[in-house]
Amino acid sequence: MADLSHKKSSVGLQIQGSAIAMNLDVASSQAEENGFSDIASTSGIEEEFREILQQTSLKLVDDHLVEFSEALRTVAKALRRVAEGKAVAKAEAAEWKRKYELERAHNLQHKSKGQFEVAHYNPMNEKLQNSPNQPVMNGSYIEQTEKCCGKHGICSHEILWDEAPRSSTKLAQEMAEAKKASFKLCWGCNGEKSGQHKHEIVSFERGNITTAERSSKQILLKWESPPQTVLILTKPNSISVRTLCAEMVRWLKECKKIIVFVEPRVRTELLRESSYFNFVRTWKDDGEKKLLHTKIDLIITLGGDGTVLWAASMFRGPVPPLVSFSLGSLGFMTPFQSEQYRDYLDTILKGPISITLRHRLQCHVIREAAKDELDTEEPILVLNEVTIDRGISSFLTFLECYCDNSFVTCVQGDGLILSTTSGSTAYSLAAGGSMVHPQVPGILFTPICPHSLSFRPLILPEYVTLRVQVPFNSRGHAWASFDGKDRKQLAAGDALICSMAPWPVPTACQVDSTNDFLRSIHEGLHWNLRKSQSFDGPHDS
Repeated sequence: MADLSHKKSSVGLQIQGSAIAMNLDVASSQAEENGFSDIASTSGIEEEFREILQQTSLKLVDDHLVEFSEALRTVAKALRRVAEGKAVAKAEAAEWKRKYELERAHNLQHKSKGQFEVAHYNPMNEKLQNSPNQPVMNGSYIEQTEKCCGKHGICSHEILWDEAPRSSTKLAQEMAEAKKASFKLCWGCNGEKSGQHKHEIVSFERGNITTAERSSKQILLKWESPPQTVLILTKPNSISVRTLCAEMVRWLKECKKIIVFVEPRVRTELLRESSYFNFVRTWKDDGEKKLLHTKIDLIITLGGDGTVLWAASMFRGPVPPLVSFSLGSLGFMTPFQSEQYRDYLDTILKGPISITLRHRLQCHVIREAAKDELDTEEPILVLNEVTIDRGISSFLTFLECYCDNSFVTCVQGDGLILSTTSGSTAYSLAAGGSMVHPQVPGILFTPICPHSLSFRPLILPEYVTLRVQVPFNSRGHAWASFDGKDRKQLAAGDALICSMAPWPVPTACQVDSTNDFLRSIHEGLHWNLRKSQSFDGPHDS
């Protein structure tokens, strides 16, 4: 078809050239009859005519090349969508296969023992009805479950039982000895219970919150068994924080009889101060660190928002409830004041407490040399945002963005921010994004200094998967940073995949989620703060 159109265009040019030549011959003959013959002028017109023909033919060739390149681009997008769909299907098949194998192994294990190992919790006497060594599952378990849900909304029916330690280390043995505190989440407005079933909102996997969705009402956390283990994370290089940490550790041990875990660095500092703190526990390597979520009942942070981000980054799976005390310069996620920490912790340890489920983004980097979409680097979880910028390059960032395999736009500018609603008051706000309540389900799509005045920020639903691709015709590389660290280079052909992580960060509220959010933007940002208008002036008659 392209050759046929090209031939038609050439024939048209020849016809137009013949007509113009005939007109030139008539004009020259008339000039000779009138006695105004000018040979040099006629030759100049013929040269201009040849140049016009040559330029027109080149333009037609360029137009055909542009159309051909656009067709190739469309084919490439279609092939990419097919590959992504195939990768998603493979991932789903692998996940179903994994669940099937786990269920099969679980059934075979119980069949060999001849009984099910499920521990029941009786809310009347707050004791386990069966022994860990000889647990029994009777036929009334399902009825008891439905009855519990009907009365209290959502609760964790499964309490952790003793398992064989996975590691021979001392920490693994200690974790196997103690049971994790159980809890339940109730939905209501200002503490009132909701009679609706929320199984589609929250699911429990061995006592851990694994939801990727939110409720539209306030969320309460009620302890079904008292917390026994607390992890304290502190802001480094601060004398006041170090002093408060030592005082808090002593109070938790002596007054509350709670097991305290700290970071290895903090334990060294405490032992340097006094040998009294020898009871404080810690971990030795990453293997023991990954087991913390199976033991820790509550996390306490002493610092600012950066300490909260550090606490969230330590847990790549389920995160225990987190209580943050304000000892930094900003306090969007640190509602508690350190001066009254005893009163606050007394209330929190007794419960119930209002919490905010702060969701995180799960990011994967796919290199251009990857065999398929499943060949990705280790996932990274962020609580605030992931930023893709141009780094040290002087060229504009050029990125192709897709949402659930649908093309969104091409970003040309300084970069792009993909933010959670908890991070809406951070870098996204400075780049022109809106402030969003942390309980609003969504992902913020905010450009950084775009090369277009009509490029406005977006808020996308939280269930979508975003893909940011560096095209092959990009003039420079891009750089991705995750919560301001772990910077990675993205070359031409590399892609960044972002979706909502299934493990939120449950943070305790001083009052409730909305009250704490409004207080933070008023006190932290001085939002809409201005002088009152003077009464001295004209009045309506």
